Amino acid sequence: MPLPTDWLLRHSVVMCLLLHSLVLMTFCFHHAATTCSNRCYCSESETGGKTVRCSNLQLTEIPLDIPNDTQRIYLDFNLLTSVPTNAFGGLSHLVELDISHNELTQLEPGAFRGLGPSLQFLDLSSNKLVNFNPEAFDGLRAYANLTNNPWHCDCNLQMAMPRVDLEPVSLTGIVCQTSDPEEIGVEGHSFLLKPDIDLCVVMKKTTDVAMLVVMFGWFTMVISYLVYYVRANQEDARRHLEYLKSLPSRQGRSEESSTISTVV
Repeated sequence: MPLPTDWLLRHSVVMCLLLHSLVLMTFCFHHAATTCSNRCYCSESETGGKTVRCSNLQLTEIPLDIPNDTQRIYLDFNLLTSVPTNAFGGLSHLVELDISHNELTQLEPGAFRGLGPSLQFLDLSSNKLVNFNPEAFDGLRAYANLTNNPWHCDCNLQMAMPRVDLEPVSLTGIVCQTSDPEEIGVEGHSFLLKPDIDLCVVMKKTTDVAMLVVMFGWFTMVISYLVYYVRANQEDARRHLEYLKSLPSRQGRSEESSTISTVV
């Protein structure tokens, strides 16, 4: 029995719409995966890795639309002042990240979170970083260029260095512009290359002095209590001694009275 013509027509229209939707969705997903960040230039390497170049664009914030398959990002020569938490989330294939020659003063905790397994090179040179925040580099094992920043070297820096997993040679790029204490003589030198310098010596001395003050306070309290106790006991002893001294005289008077009574 032949099929009705209208049924075949409806069936063909439905199939065409489904095919059209499938093609459109495939195009959208492909576009989302391969599109480039706004204002940036993207290129593909021979191995298929994507490079995103956003250099010298006067950017003040890190772009949020960087493709997920990006392997190299160049954000150098911009006006970035900070790297927020999870700034590069989702970029699990990233191998190289260049944020040099910006105005960076702050790296928030978890700034490079998620990049630990893949990132090999991080360039933070020629910025305005003063304080070293180990929480910003949590999980990173890459080589980091930290040179040409006005680093401040103090006890916090000394205690923070062992907490990061960066390539050890990376930390040689921390050249102290200022230090605390100032007289320790580390300005202009790489702190890592000065193993004999202890930036926590002032804190240790302060702690020792505080302990001595506390111990002296307790010692003073104990001595004061002993003096009070001795004086109080001396007063009681003196009164008791006077009482004892008074007893023979009373006894003598009683004996004298008895003698007079006998004579009478």
